[in-house]
This record gives sequence, structure tokens and C-alpha cells, in this order.
Amino acid sequence: MQSVVSAVVNWRSAISSTVFCRNFMSFQIVVMSVMTNLSLTVRSCLHWITELTTIDQILPVYFTAVAFLHVCYKITRNSLSDELLDVLATLCLQANDTRRCLNARHSSVLSLRQATALMKVVTTNSRTTVQLIEIELAKAYLHRALRCKDNDIDSIYCLANMYLAVLNYTTGKYQTATDHCTLVMRSPDHSQCRSHVVQGELLPKIDDAVDVASGLAVFYQYIQTSALNQQQRTQNITVFTTELFAHYLRNICLSAKQYHTSSTDGM
Repeated sequence: MQSVVSAVVNWRSAISSTVFCRNFMSFQIVVMSVMTNLSLTVRSCLHWITELTTIDQILPVYFTAVAFLHVCYKITRNSLSDELLDVLATLCLQANDTRRCLNARHSSVLSLRQATALMKVVTTNSRTTVQLIEIELAKAYLHRALRCKDNDIDSIYCLANMYLAVLNYTTGKYQTATDHCTLVMRSPDHSQCRSHVVQGELLPKIDDAVDVASGLAVFYQYIQTSALNQQQRTQNITVFTTELFAHYLRNICLSAKQYHTSSTDGM
């Protein structure tokens, strides 16, 4: 019996790679056929990823790669539609929240939340091709938020422009970043904004001064919650107002563009 079992195990081990390759090739054919004949949607993407994860961890990775190529091909033929934007965000975040993703097309608040979700991923990853894609997706959602009719609610206009300035600065587009900062600075009344605060945990690396200010804010929150036994009201690092941060980032952009400005040192 021991010899029989050993023989069976050895036989299974010998053919397992062949069987896997055969099944994987069949899977490739199915995926390519489906994407060729049917357009991807947010629901279908989530369904594919969820089901494939239960079979093998390699399959959702391959599906994601092919889906990126499929969307890229669609964009070259037409343009980046709202549906394709949501599909790309679903592939990057893989968050099982179809309703919010679909409703974000008509709400500036939800579009801003999609952008901030992508920005959180960007701050934790190294600079890779995927991260650059996520930055561009975050920009697209911020522009969508500005196109919504309710973009004046809770200072969405100022926050969206401020985050666009940060993302453009991160990718070296200093003039575009400066333009978005100027729009924030020209906003008629910041006192009417109820959520006019830039969240420090969403900011990528800008300079040491921003990191120090954010670190002090985190330390202050820790003192409130731990040493003083005060209940923490929010987990957001709310140290930068949009108006203040717009002035600061604009001076950094001007300095990066090698423009002389007397207010940079003073700031």
C-alpha cells in the first residue's frame, strides 16, 4: 500500500504542472473571448475578481493585466468614459462597493471620496507604473467632482483643486499645480466651507516642512487621546486649510520652476 500511494503521489506531481498549464491556457482563451465580445463593467469586474480569487491567486492577477490592456485599447479608439474610469478604479482598489462607484458619477462628494481612496494607495506605494496610473485616475475623479453641479457643497471646489495641485506637483507639472492653487486662493469666501481642510494623510512627499507639520498634528492627536484621555473626534490629520496650503504649495511650485519670489523664505 505504501508503494502504491508513493507511486500515485509521484504521478500527480509529475503531471500537475502539465494540467495547470492546460487549464491556464483554457482560462486565457475564455478571458480574451469575453473581453473581445463583451464590454467590461464595474459589476462584471468585481464578479470576475471575486470568483477567480477562490480558484487560484494567479488568475485574478492575469485577469487584471488583461483588463488594463482592454481598457487601454478602448481609450485609444474612443476616450476615457465614466464607465471605463470606474472599471480602472475597481481594478486598482478592488473595493467591493459597486453602488458608491456608480453613484459617484453624479455626486461631487462621492467622486472626491473615490479620488481620496486612490490617493491613500498612492502615498503608501513606491513610484511604479501602477502608481502613476492611480495618480491619473485620482485626477480624473477630481475633475469629475468639479464638473458636478453640487461642487460647491462642503468646499468640494477648493478641496478638489487643492488635491489636483498636489498631484500635479508630484508628477512635476508645476505650472498646472500653480494654476489650481490660484483657483483656491481666488475662492470668494473660505469661511463658508464646512470641510475646508486638506487631509495630511493623503499627501504624498512634498517637503520636510509639510512632514513636520503633519507629524506634530499626529503627535498632538495622540496626546489628546492617550495622555489627556480625551475622545478622538476624527482620525484625519486636519492641520492645513485649503487657503493656507494653496499659498504654501504655490510658493514651492514657483521655487521649483526657478522663479524668484521674495515670499518663499518668509513663508
